Amino acid sequence: MNTELYEALTILEKEKDISKETLLDAIENSLINACKNHFGNVDNIEVTMDRETYDYKVIARKKVVEKVAPDMGNEEINIVEAHKLDGKLNLGDIAQVPIESKSFGRIATQNAKNLILQKIREEERKSIFDQYYEKEKDIVTGIVQRQVGKNYSIDLGKADALLTESEQTKGEHFKPTERIKLYIVEVKDTTKGPKIIVSRSHRDLVKRLFEAEVSEVKDGIVEIKSIAREAGSRTKIAVYSNDPDVDPVGACVGVNGSRVNAIVEELRGEKIDIINWSENPAILIENALSPAKVISVMADPDEKTASIIVPDYQLSLAIGKEGQNARLAARLTGFKIDIKNETQAIESGELPANYMELSEGIYDEELFENEEEFNDLQEENTEE
Repeated sequence: MNTELYEALTILEKEKDISKETLLDAIENSLINACKNHFGNVDNIEVTMDRETYDYKVIARKKVVEKVAPDMGNEEINIVEAHKLDGKLNLGDIAQVPIESKSFGRIATQNAKNLILQKIREEERKSIFDQYYEKEKDIVTGIVQRQVGKNYSIDLGKADALLTESEQTKGEHFKPTERIKLYIVEVKDTTKGPKIIVSRSHRDLVKRLFEAEVSEVKDGIVEIKSIAREAGSRTKIAVYSNDPDVDPVGACVGVNGSRVNAIVEELRGEKIDIINWSENPAILIENALSPAKVISVMADPDEKTASIIVPDYQLSLAIGKEGQNARLAARLTGFKIDIKNETQAIESGELPANYMELSEGIYDEELFENEEEFNDLQEENTEE
């Protein structure tokens, strides 16, 4: 057994993730190529590689003749030389003449070596591409190497990726050796190796983080039906439980907020609103506008529009800072949302003129009971 070759191929297989079979094929091809460079013609040359012992041999099939013609040295052998190989050979027989690879010229040897190295590089690129192509649309952990202009070079293990400015979350800054989670948007196969496009701003990064953190989501008990995200600021997700005994929002939040807080920490403080999904558009839109309270929702499923009325004191909360809450709710539900407060609804005739008298006192008590929460939300919504 060729122990040295076996050990060398074992190391390559482990380090480069290239099968021994592929490497043996590359060696066979390189030997044939070396023969072609050395002899010019390989029609009568046979290369065999034993897959069990890793021994190989190169044989030239030559016709036994009385005298070799001047230009037939690679295809004919005289009877005297043939008898040295096998005394039973006669004129016209085919002799199996072994070729020692060490007899190849320097150029032929170098070409064979280059052919093997090229095959190893090709297979290594293919292996890396396949490995990361399987992780496309999933998250990986990367180590920040350095900043390149406004981009970051990320070490993913067996390949590097570039986190471009367009895929970064506003306000995030990383230091070398820092470990971060990334969403693989796309993996492209190029002549220089796989090009891996990663993102920190993609909305599905949040989805994958919940799948990793929340076992009920990973197991399919709780489904994330919709996500709306403004990376670095706020995300809204709508969740649904396939098990009536499992609270989808509670499962995602975790005990004392442990699960959602772990995700918020990974996203560097990005706020996450988790709401219950409903097939009823009106209920879904009302939930999506949380934390604002809603008086009524008139939704048109065909036109994908909705008219919402909120208490006067809840209007700024429903709309959100720079319209963010309403904007995310619209993206989450897929409805174009028009929000009015009570006064505006009365003026437009959507509420009766005496509505304020009829509802007097209803919201005062609610506001009083939740005064601390309300003040916190208002402060958050108006802070610079």
